[in-house]
Amino acid sequence: MQKRITILGSTGSIGTQALEVLENIENKEEFIIEALACNSNLDKFIPQIKKFRPKRVCISDFESYKKLKSEFKTLEILFGEEGLIEAATKDTDILLTATTGKVALKPTIEAIKNKIDIALANKETLVMAGDIVMNLAYENKVKIIPVDSEHSAILQSSNNDFKYVNYIIITASGGPFLNKTKEEINSASAIEALKHPNWNMGKKITIDSSTLMNKGLEVIEAHHLFNMPYEKIKVVIHPESIVHSAIECIDGSIIAQMGNPSMHIPIQYALTYPERKKGIKTNNFSFFDKTLTFKTPDYNKFPALNLAYNAGKKGGIYPCILNAANEVAVKRFLNGEINIEGIIKTVEYALDNAPDIKNPSLNDIFNVDIETRKMSEKLNP
Repeated sequence: MQKRITILGSTGSIGTQALEVLENIENKEEFIIEALACNSNLDKFIPQIKKFRPKRVCISDFESYKKLKSEFKTLEILFGEEGLIEAATKDTDILLTATTGKVALKPTIEAIKNKIDIALANKETLVMAGDIVMNLAYENKVKIIPVDSEHSAILQSSNNDFKYVNYIIITASGGPFLNKTKEEINSASAIEALKHPNWNMGKKITIDSSTLMNKGLEVIEAHHLFNMPYEKIKVVIHPESIVHSAIECIDGSIIAQMGNPSMHIPIQYALTYPERKKGIKTNNFSFFDKTLTFKTPDYNKFPALNLAYNAGKKGGIYPCILNAANEVAVKRFLNGEINIEGIIKTVEYALDNAPDIKNPSLNDIFNVDIETRKMSEKLNP
């Protein structure tokens, strides 16, 4: 049986690796690339269109849209948010959300309403609106299959059965600043923060990794994906990134998923779930040349992790505010406007001044997201 796949964010890190997976997977004729979508990167997008020949594409930038229309006369070319929703919901079996930011939220919700399974690589979807998204998925009998290596590892270790699971253990490499002092971290440049020791990722997620905000967002995701209380979700620093995450069972057993750092494996697992297939040849794993170390996170050096835990536990509108303020602050950091301490102060201020909305609607979420971003842009932390 063939699977029709749509990829939102095909020119980004996860999107390009997903296309590599589909190009090299066993029995690749079983997978049809139905649609591709990106923001504006035509240098990558046009070669993808020519190589993978999707039935339709969507682009968010209007000038890029006009260029595509002139180059591809017979291809169905969609534009903007409405086009993204159409791409996500038309003739698709699996939607891979590989974008960063809130842009994937509406298309994901509409895809769920159309009973399309989601391969989720977009953290913001569950951080902003986890209750809404997971309730919709349950009502429509839709699978939300995580692509993040950590959540994929938890899914694989548990076989999606949590009745015997006592704790979820999410591993974190510690990023580029693991062995730096707090003063060194706060004076670090964007160039230094972007030098991740283990993973090749986009800029935003790499900065989040340097502050451990990424791990905090993953805690909130895990809470929603696996219906696990925050008290049962632990974060452990594991610099080698060999154990991708683990579960602790009620009898004390630890079950972990391990392997060399590679996003190809969790991407492929999400697209073939619950089956496994041969795919891209990764470096052979050897137990004989590995040392595995594990440490407790330093919450003083990395306060973003505590901010995320607290926002998640408060629930309501707080995770949305955490995400919006952090996104703006990371962008400002990359532009040289603030330092890493400024990221933390921006998020703290936004959370301290949050409106008290305990059960936000989708409109509440989008409105508060906009207001939080405006406030975070103006703040001088």
